[in-house]
Amino acid sequence: MGKKIKKEAEPPPKDVFDPLTIESKKAATVVLMLNSPEEEILAKACEAIYRFALKGEENKATLLELGAVEPLTKLLTHEDKIVRRNATMIFGILASNNDVKKLLRELDVMSSVIAQLAPEEEVVIHEFASLCLANMSAEYTSKVQIFEHGGLEPLIRLLASPDPDVKKNSIECIYNLVQDFQCRATVQELNAVPPILDLLKSEYPIIQLLALKTLGVITNDKEARVMLRDNQGMDHLIKILETKELNDLHIEALSVIANCLEDMDTLVLIQQTGGLKKLLSFAENSTIPDIQKNAAKAITKAAYDPENRKLFHEQEVEKCLVALLGSENDGTKIAASQAISVMCENSSSKEFFNNQGIPQLIQSLRSDNEEVREAAALALANLTTCNAANANAAAEADAIDPLISILSSKRDGAIASAATVLANMAMQEPLRVNMQNHDVMHALIGPLRSSNTVVQSKAALLVAATACDVEARTELRNSGGLGPLVELLRSKNDEVRRHASWAVTVCASDELTAGELCKLGALEILEEVNLSVSRKNKFSEAAYNKLLNNYLSLKYSLTGYLSSSNIIGDGFYDYGRINPGTKLLPLKDLCLQEPSDLRAVLLVNSKSDISPPPSMEDKSSDIGYGRSISSSSSLRRASKEKTKTNSLHFSAGFGSPTEDRSEPTSGRNTALSKLAIKEKGSRKGRGKKEEEKVKEEEEVAAVPKLIGEGSPDKEWYPPSDPDFCVYVYEVTKSIFPITNIKEQIEALAKYVAEKMGGKVSKEKLHDFSWELHISELKFQLKSNVVPIGLIKQGIFYHRALLFKALADKIGIGCSLVRGEYGRAWNEIKLMNETRKGLIGALPPPEVYIVDLMFHPGGLMKLKSKEADLYRYL
Repeated sequence: MGKKIKKEAEPPPKDVFDPLTIESKKAATVVLMLNSPEEEILAKACEAIYRFALKGEENKATLLELGAVEPLTKLLTHEDKIVRRNATMIFGILASNNDVKKLLRELDVMSSVIAQLAPEEEVVIHEFASLCLANMSAEYTSKVQIFEHGGLEPLIRLLASPDPDVKKNSIECIYNLVQDFQCRATVQELNAVPPILDLLKSEYPIIQLLALKTLGVITNDKEARVMLRDNQGMDHLIKILETKELNDLHIEALSVIANCLEDMDTLVLIQQTGGLKKLLSFAENSTIPDIQKNAAKAITKAAYDPENRKLFHEQEVEKCLVALLGSENDGTKIAASQAISVMCENSSSKEFFNNQGIPQLIQSLRSDNEEVREAAALALANLTTCNAANANAAAEADAIDPLISILSSKRDGAIASAATVLANMAMQEPLRVNMQNHDVMHALIGPLRSSNTVVQSKAALLVAATACDVEARTELRNSGGLGPLVELLRSKNDEVRRHASWAVTVCASDELTAGELCKLGALEILEEVNLSVSRKNKFSEAAYNKLLNNYLSLKYSLTGYLSSSNIIGDGFYDYGRINPGTKLLPLKDLCLQEPSDLRAVLLVNSKSDISPPPSMEDKSSDIGYGRSISSSSSLRRASKEKTKTNSLHFSAGFGSPTEDRSEPTSGRNTALSKLAIKEKGSRKGRGKKEEEKVKEEEEVAAVPKLIGEGSPDKEWYPPSDPDFCVYVYEVTKSIFPITNIKEQIEALAKYVAEKMGGKVSKEKLHDFSWELHISELKFQLKSNVVPIGLIKQGIFYHRALLFKALADKIGIGCSLVRGEYGRAWNEIKLMNETRKGLIGALPPPEVYIVDLMFHPGGLMKLKSKEADLYRYL
């Protein structure tokens, strides 16, 4: 046999590249390898890039700069499983970088990533694909892309994966997605609640936490709450609360329970199974502030439903809330106060807090934390609304001082709530007085100037509640509060305008404040508001009328009418007719003006230090005239008894003095003496014109100067009118005691006519020289303002004003009406007493005009030829 010869190896084909092993230390080189057609190279390159990316954020940014992302996206759909897996792993890591996320959205790779969630793929691919989606879903645009590419369904399916990482990534992505309402609705349609509830049994806390957070979001919808209840979800949640080892999950579990308690059926179920008591006990006894806070929030959410509040009250939830108020944690105090705010909608709960809770809330008002103070103020606002007992309890616990201090807070909600509490307290007079002692009116200036409409509304309401007393109105006026209050009348907010009008109505209860409001333009604003159908309201109309009724000078100038209830007081002046929108100058300014050719301003003023003339009947009396004249209000009260004996009775209220009148003794003044001499002389037949003229000049000289002398800082007083004081005294003495109202009116009319130049016939009316007389008075007084008592030759409007002024002094109710061309008259309502005995309703009173010119004392029925002639002649 021959020796075997070793066979030589065949050389490789000439067209095949010899294998080459390369060791690369540069990431850029490996990135270039991602474009290789060889699967083994691609797999190894991806593996190397994965390890590189794991090392930190800088490496991820480097890979992005080297352009690795775009070739990697193509590998997601590669035919080779290993290449596809490695590429998916890289994206799971890279997707945590914000710049990579942005590029991935632009490259629209979401469908490729979602495709990796298919059931046939490996668990590793599921893990990193779900990780990539979890990272991407943190941004809204990516959420939309995941939702539109149908990513929710495979993610929900993966909640049942055996791999905990897949579960964690999937539930995290779902949690991010359900922040959008469309995704929440889809989750419910895909029946996601049961698999999410199963995650609560996981041994991994992060998975349990994410599951609870997801449930906390989706249970905001009623359908999800029903699904959770039907799948015994509440049992799972209560068990978590009962397990101390799971205390890191208690806060999120309480958030889910809070949502579920909004559902009445769920609350009943918890109550029936004893879960509600466990919940309240858990909240009260827990030492973790966040748990207490979330428990209180759960109660707050559920208590918005009336039936839920009833159930809570039966479980004595109020005790739990009061205990939470004592917490040292501000967040817990805030949550407990908010829960009390809602719970006190139940009347029984409101009564409970009367004894417990209010002192703790007032303690919170003194907190340094603005949010705590705001929440406590809101709770007190609800507790004291329509509950006088709680308002008293708050006052007894010294709430007034901290509430007033909150009015200067920077938080609008706190200011509004504090103003509400103070307004509720002000309904009781003792509390209102106490508030005024704490300077509440001054503290209101800031809230009235607020730009927040709620604060404006509550502040105006507080003004309406507290400005019931003259002292309070004076303080508000002196503090500059009327200006911002008037500005609120212009508000476009209906409630602000309504409350501001109400406040103006209250403030206009005295003439000084009413006058100041008019100076600030309140009447013009209200007039404009009332012309608008959409802006006017009952309060704006009432405010307008109240301003006029307490500023009668302006009312008469604007409307030309004073009713029987409009009592002319000292300081009233008739400027004449003015157009709407025209401002009426104050009396002081008119008095300081030089005389002009304008119409004389008629002044009514009975205030005087001059003593009255002695009585003609009893000169031994020592009671001064000032005390013998009762106010018109007391006269009206007493007159109701007097008029029972009249054959005719007056439909409006009359007045009479409530005590016997004594005659004055002495103290005759020069002017009054002259008047008495004049009266006496007239009775002896002395009626020469020269003598009368001399006497008038003497009387004018006796009147103090209208324009004050001396320092301008001295307090200004309106000009006195001694003659009118005498008129009041004489009318009170001689006409007031008359028991028959018709005779009383006739006597007063004759008295007025006598003082104003006597009877004037219709034929000689044009010869009655009253203009020259008025001009002389204006010249002698050096002013356009003429006291009504100085006028001895008066025409219609002079006599009508004097009749009204004297009638108001002795309680005869009459109106004053301004006509055209210098006309004015008084209207009286009378009713025949004999009609009382007839069966059926009494006929309406008849209106008469009092004749003061042609036949003084005559009464003309309003709708008659005589009355028309009197008014228009």
